[in-house]
Amino acid sequence: MKKLYILSMFCCLFTISLWSQNSDTKKADKHFDRFEYVDAIDAYEKLIRKGKANSHVYKQLAIANYKTSNFEDSEKFYKRYLRNSRNASSEDYYNYAQTLLINQKTEDYKKAMLDFSEKAPSDSRAKAFLENPDYLEDLKSMTPRFQLNPLSLNSEYSDFGAYEHGGKLYFVSARNETRKTYGWNKQPTLDLFVADNVAGTFKNSKEIEGEINTKFHEGSVAITNDGSTIYFTRNDYVNGNYRKDDEGINHLKIYKATLVNGSFQDIQDLPFNDVSFSNANPALSPDESKLYFSSDRPGGYGASDLYVVQIEGDGSFGKPRNLGPTVNTERRESFPFIDQENTLYFSSDGHLGLGGLDVYYAKRDSGGFLPPQNLGSPLNSRSDDFAFTYNGSVEKGYVSSNRTEKKKGERIDNIYRANLIHPLEQTSLLVEVVDAKTDRFLENAQVIFYGEDQNEFSRSRTNDSGLSKNFLPTGQKFDLQVNMKDYQSQSISMRVPETQMLIKVALEPEVSQAEAEMLILQERIFFEYDDATIRPEAALELDKLISILKENPELNIKVISHTDERGSKAYNMELSQKRAENTVNYLVENGIDASRLTSEGKGKTEPVNNCDSGCSEEEHEENRRSEFKVVE
Repeated sequence: MKKLYILSMFCCLFTISLWSQNSDTKKADKHFDRFEYVDAIDAYEKLIRKGKANSHVYKQLAIANYKTSNFEDSEKFYKRYLRNSRNASSEDYYNYAQTLLINQKTEDYKKAMLDFSEKAPSDSRAKAFLENPDYLEDLKSMTPRFQLNPLSLNSEYSDFGAYEHGGKLYFVSARNETRKTYGWNKQPTLDLFVADNVAGTFKNSKEIEGEINTKFHEGSVAITNDGSTIYFTRNDYVNGNYRKDDEGINHLKIYKATLVNGSFQDIQDLPFNDVSFSNANPALSPDESKLYFSSDRPGGYGASDLYVVQIEGDGSFGKPRNLGPTVNTERRESFPFIDQENTLYFSSDGHLGLGGLDVYYAKRDSGGFLPPQNLGSPLNSRSDDFAFTYNGSVEKGYVSSNRTEKKKGERIDNIYRANLIHPLEQTSLLVEVVDAKTDRFLENAQVIFYGEDQNEFSRSRTNDSGLSKNFLPTGQKFDLQVNMKDYQSQSISMRVPETQMLIKVALEPEVSQAEAEMLILQERIFFEYDDATIRPEAALELDKLISILKENPELNIKVISHTDERGSKAYNMELSQKRAENTVNYLVENGIDASRLTSEGKGKTEPVNNCDSGCSEEEHEENRRSEFKVVE
């Protein structure tokens, strides 16, 4: 039902194949043109059963099913239409791609987007997709920012557009069964409702008091801080006058009303409204000097764009200004909201998303807004997610979504409370894992990030390029641990930067027992003349030995120490034993059990270099050593 707010403003989104209409389709087309999509679907399907289907019928069925959120049938009929039509537009391919995305057919979606990109290479959506065709993996690897819970006030009808103000919750609903049924989806027309906060739960829902609700549609609101003025969406209807444009379409307008004795009265048509296009979804800036809204007015970038208009000190309005191509796309941007930090939130199906309308946020910049960021799952889903409002002081908000399917092919809008659990700002961290010996990429390595509380924050695996993409809260500290079978684990401490970062982790292969024994036999350390102290460079070599022994706890070793040939036999025997003891002590102090170690001093009885005819200082040093031997 939120499609109301996308109704008159988005007719251009699905162009109609007029050339293929005929007398057979007249009745169905009439329902379609009146936005009576349920009846239109029934009429077009009867034509198929009579063997009178053509590409026009298939396209109309694809559009009507999409608009009523029956995405499986929409996909089916788009496929038939594209197969039977030689005149399909680039937008037809984009719409087909969207049904595939919503229906979780990722590879088919990518192919359809490539077809769309080939037909519309200059389109911003095509450019964004081609820059990152695997963007869905990025979105799915994001750290969840919000925890969602459906509100108990949801009804069997469409409920959306929650806006909390003054301890009350204002929302839009089709629950008023006394209203006439709307042909779009056979639900009653929409009204504004308000619920009381009773011990933390919103209850006692009732229609908003005053002159706002009518027999036509009313929708999303913005209220001034003092509660005296409300801005709201409604069909172009005021003072009993229901207006249509030259094509017979009734558009949407933004109105304002004043609180008088507890009810909203004095409905005023805002000066930038027009009978020929729609304005909807009002949102106030924190200082109430600006009103943001969505519109399909001429001169925009897509089916609907976001605009802002200045509210002057005397209550008059300036000229609406488009927020520009950074925010707006060739598709739909709607439901803006501005928080206390002047961050813009809105819904779009033109930016890269998970499916349908997704919620995005854009930080304020000196010249406007920075590029929008998708808020990821679970706030967004493969269905329509929209009308997000947020209070940063209590870190909670509300989002509307038709993600819940009542039965096959039938979805309704529900309101969800969204509690912030991780910061909005996240940074992409690419972890590349390679073999330290060969620099070969390691696939399926385990990548784990631990928070400062030492609890696991996220876990992933590397792909066939040795990469794992992770999104972590910007500025926070984490410990990264990388594990891989047959390799030594590695840990790194880090603080998440503001910009994307590549972390390369080279894992050392684990060694077999035979390899460990060979490495031990190759190890030796050297000493200064007439000294048994472990030198710094010797300590580094012993640390390598310690790693081998820790990874091979079944190995026991014997330390054999030597001296050079200068000095007496007795003195050198004593010195070599001291060197052996110091070597053992270093190993024990660094975690090797003493029961695994034995030692022996050999004095000058087993030199590497015979110095009977004299030795250089380097040759003497080679004799002053500790060696290692694996023993039972």
